[in-house]
Amino acid sequence: MGFSHPWVLILLILPIVLMIWTWRSKGTRVCMPFDHGIQTRGRGLGFVMKLALSIPAAILFVVVLILAVPQQLSAPKTKRVLTNIEFCVDVSGSMSASFGEGTRYDASMAAIDKFLTYREGDAFGLTFFGNEVLHWVPLTTDVSAIRCAPPFMDPTSPGHPHWLGGTAIGKALRACHETLMSREEGDRMIVLVSDGYSFDLGNGQELEIADQLKKDGIVVYAIHIAESEVPGPIVNIAGLTNGEIFEPEDPEALVTVFEHIDKMQETRLERTAAESMDNFYPYSLAGLVLLGTGTMSLFGLRYTPW
Repeated sequence: MGFSHPWVLILLILPIVLMIWTWRSKGTRVCMPFDHGIQTRGRGLGFVMKLALSIPAAILFVVVLILAVPQQLSAPKTKRVLTNIEFCVDVSGSMSASFGEGTRYDASMAAIDKFLTYREGDAFGLTFFGNEVLHWVPLTTDVSAIRCAPPFMDPTSPGHPHWLGGTAIGKALRACHETLMSREEGDRMIVLVSDGYSFDLGNGQELEIADQLKKDGIVVYAIHIAESEVPGPIVNIAGLTNGEIFEPEDPEALVTVFEHIDKMQETRLERTAAESMDNFYPYSLAGLVLLGTGTMSLFGLRYTPW
């Protein structure tokens, strides 16, 4: 226990002096004439009266403590550790291939939409890539922009940018790495959704990218949404960053993949230090009790020297 303004406690001298004066004072002695009787000295009643007369000093004591602003330490709490999740989605022409009742792109964005509800409270970003990279939504806890994104980058739409026609996974991962490193707090994760082989991951470039990602604590989960074999460089990147490769065969399996990622990348909680907080309650309660007791004592416990 402590006080925000401990210097105020010096005023406790006043109620202490008043209390000492009350108990040492002999002004409550009154000679009462009684005929033919032996009267007691009334020490018990005198003690009770002195207690009643001490109540104002006790109230003043409590008031001084309240003015000093009493403090206490709160109980340690747990805080959710933010996870920064960057969706890296391939929007090349091959993502318009049939997959379930829609296209690979449709199924991917629908699964991402469901994943957003699993990880409520995390920060999400959305990056589209082909030959070039387009950061569509910056990392944010407001996921409404991600949910509104599918129609704009659909590979089947007539206005789909021609410069997003290829598959440059290496360039996309480097761009996502840069985005995630701009966040100073929280865990970092990339969910890569693609269906093809990348021309910029040969000659050991994937090892260089994986080494940098691992060094900065970024985990890569790769979803290969195609019937072809997963490219070796993608396997290396996921494995070296402690991530995993998934090959969903249908939209239901794709949803299961995201559920599995949610379980693998569990939300972390960390204990926070106890904080100092005001502690007026016990002192206010004591003051109210004393005030009520003092008021009641005025109806029968007061010194009346007649």
